[in-house]
Amino acid sequence: MAVAELDFLDTRGLNEDQRSEIEGMRRSERLERIAELENRELSDLIADLSQHTGLPIAAPESFDLDRLNSIPLRILHEFHCVPIKTEEADETLSLATGWPIDSIMDDWVYATCGQRPVWQLANPDRISKFITQNLGVGAESLDESFDIDDDLIVADTEEEEDEDAAIIRFVNEVFHQAVEDGATDIHFEPMEEELRIRYRIDGLLVSVPVPDNLRKYQDAIVSRLKIMAKLNISERRLPQDGRINLKMGETTLDIRLSTMPVMYGESISLRLLNKKSAPLSLQQLGMSDEDQQKIDRVLGLPHGIILVTGPTGSGKSTSLNAFIRKINSEDKRIITVEDPIEYEVPGVNQIQVKTEIGFGFAEALRHVLRQDPNVIMVGEIRDRETADIAVRASLTGHLVFSTLHTNDAPGAITRLTDMGIEPFLIASGVEMVIAQRLLRRLCQDCSEMKPLDRFTGLDALKVLDMPESALEEVGEMPVAVGCERCRNLGYRGRIGIYEILRVSEELHDPIVNREAAPLMREIGRKGGMVTLGESGWNLALKRLTTLEEVVRTISIKEG
Repeated sequence: MAVAELDFLDTRGLNEDQRSEIEGMRRSERLERIAELENRELSDLIADLSQHTGLPIAAPESFDLDRLNSIPLRILHEFHCVPIKTEEADETLSLATGWPIDSIMDDWVYATCGQRPVWQLANPDRISKFITQNLGVGAESLDESFDIDDDLIVADTEEEEDEDAAIIRFVNEVFHQAVEDGATDIHFEPMEEELRIRYRIDGLLVSVPVPDNLRKYQDAIVSRLKIMAKLNISERRLPQDGRINLKMGETTLDIRLSTMPVMYGESISLRLLNKKSAPLSLQQLGMSDEDQQKIDRVLGLPHGIILVTGPTGSGKSTSLNAFIRKINSEDKRIITVEDPIEYEVPGVNQIQVKTEIGFGFAEALRHVLRQDPNVIMVGEIRDRETADIAVRASLTGHLVFSTLHTNDAPGAITRLTDMGIEPFLIASGVEMVIAQRLLRRLCQDCSEMKPLDRFTGLDALKVLDMPESALEEVGEMPVAVGCERCRNLGYRGRIGIYEILRVSEELHDPIVNREAAPLMREIGRKGGMVTLGESGWNLALKRLTTLEEVVRTISIKEG
């Protein structure tokens, strides 16, 4: 490590282990790690670094896109730097970096670019985003220009000269970027002229910038992913399913992989489950205090069934996990049956179903009942047998949690009836149904308030099943704008909306008489049920999301 770096680390008061950790990290990650250890803002630490080195701080607006392609990718990535605009751009090569420079960096830039660089400092995260957005994720891994001597940079040159190693690095970089962006899914999609990569972030697909030469490596990338999932790389005609366990620093990913033959190759879809991600509480899920109180009353019951409904990706499993953590205690035996196990809960017996050997939800549930449980969580009710066992278990002294795929809370009752469950069992066993959706949370750094057009508002109210009178006291509504912090989307993170139906005495006869869901919805509303539309409307009024986002999400129906 260079003198400038050592000098700066000497000023931080780090212990030996922390120092070793930082020295082993990428240049782009070191400053952020020091900020975490010192519990300081990154901007303050950059100011310290500027004072220590005497280098000025460059604003992201000064990054020079026109000169970006003139700098070799290995220089940009290994030294974590980008060109910046200057008044004498033709004669001076100005570069911004996020970590102290040394003479080696000067020599290599001079050798490859023919100019001695003038250095400035910049936010490491802004540098990384600028490179990725303009050159593509993992671009340095597939760079064919040259390798920097391993005496100068910590790297394994034998691997870097090997194409297989380059593919390994590229795939790892795709995973790393997905984790950084908070993606839940990755899709590799072969097209006629390109290999497209998309992340699912906050429920929506986002195209990922990729290197121009990526299509050339398509088969090698697919093979690498198959090898990681222990699949047959020679089988390209049939779909395959596999699983990857990947450790990336402090992050441990459980990845479900699916391949599908398409016109121009094989499409690869990966579902990412972060085993180290912190589980969310009911409050973090966006539940109001009133909704939490309703749920807490039912969670305190000794028996009954609580159903959570919604389309795929609406956060049902996350809610069930929050319920389990809420009631978990030494005097309760809790057993879960899941596919997959998304969160590990200390003190809870968690079972992974294995349908390939005939150990599905119904089979597991039958055996769980012999294990003397107080609380049972079934990941999903997929068939009549599982539904029947779950409902009967709720009538024999067990508190049961499970999920269904329905559009609203009353629809869960009719879905159970359609599956062949006797209505009197449903009326006696089901205590509560919670329908939910996940909306994108409005970015508070860039959102604006604008007047609500009456015609737009009326159209929205129709979708949300709300009366026109709701518009009377509303003059403005928030709108998404977009900034760098939210990737110019206008949204950052997600928040839940909930429709909670308590199965009361008033609903008993309609359920037994197999009445339609609209009647049960009306009874639920009279009993105080707030619908999904009303819940979303309230969040928009609180400036936590937009009316447009509420309408979009409510319109998503479960097929």
